[in-house]
Amino acid sequence: MLRRNFIAATSAYALGALNLPDPESVTRRANKAGAGRVAAVRQMTKGLGDAAAELGGGHGRHLAVRYLVQDVGPWLNGTYTERTGRELFAASSQLVHLAGWMAQDEGNEGLAQRYYVHAYRLADQADAPEPAATALRGLAVQAIGLGPKSHAVALRLSERCVEEAKSLDDPRAVSYYQTTLADAAALDGDRRLAIRALTASQTAIEKMPDAPPGESWASHFTIGRWAHHSGMILARLGDLDAATEHLRQALDIHGLDRRRSRAIVLADLGQVHLRQGDIDAALSTWTAFLGCADGIHSVKIAEAANDMAVRLDRYAHIPEAADLRQRGRSLLPEAAV
Repeated sequence: MLRRNFIAATSAYALGALNLPDPESVTRRANKAGAGRVAAVRQMTKGLGDAAAELGGGHGRHLAVRYLVQDVGPWLNGTYTERTGRELFAASSQLVHLAGWMAQDEGNEGLAQRYYVHAYRLADQADAPEPAATALRGLAVQAIGLGPKSHAVALRLSERCVEEAKSLDDPRAVSYYQTTLADAAALDGDRRLAIRALTASQTAIEKMPDAPPGESWASHFTIGRWAHHSGMILARLGDLDAATEHLRQALDIHGLDRRRSRAIVLADLGQVHLRQGDIDAALSTWTAFLGCADGIHSVKIAEAANDMAVRLDRYAHIPEAADLRQRGRSLLPEAAV
């Protein structure tokens, strides 16, 4: 999938919907306020991203979009040195990507896709490989979520993501993209490629497991997040014991920093326990999931609650299972209740 062909179909939407400028504006003249605006975009992205990671993408997306349209759009139409312009485009790419992630976490896949494509376009014009690779990863994750019918698209997007990031030296970023490739390869049934990419991701993340996250999206991929993703990849490959070990590690590390994150890990671990035939462990883990997920506005949480309810239907004769199914209804969209 060629980069230029990939973005051509939706580039017109991207410029119009967000009121962002033509690509040539990245090389405009100097403006003393430029560096401060780059810092402002980065700070807003961090603040909005922190809130969304805690409470779900449904909280605050309108604020991100309003900031993009009312503040960032006019700034991008300003006058800057080429260096500052590229930094502003790169920072804006991450904010657009966040808006896409929020839309996806609300369940609006079509809107999320268009944001990701636009985030990629901004990063490409800024010659910024990390946000470009991250935007491609967002599209790859969408394709992975569609299941086997999109496995070829997911794999190719994941490969392009890794190719885009080949010049990066941040081990967390390398691990981030290799983990996505491993997931897509597992979905495609290519066990050899999945294991190779997963091994590469582990090697990279273990180079700096305790380093604090940086400013970029990929730099927030900690070893705890890696443990969660790798656990689910191993589950997809059928290694349930290893998956359980990784998910427990994720709870000890990744699950402590964000409530939404912890809830999703608990939901995944409950599913793996049930596949192992340990109904008691599954019920206990899903009980913790429901307690953690209360008040979070995220399609991932709703999907996890629905998955739990469907899997527990065959255990309706167990009072604890029936109670969990009933409690889980509160996490579903009203139309699904």
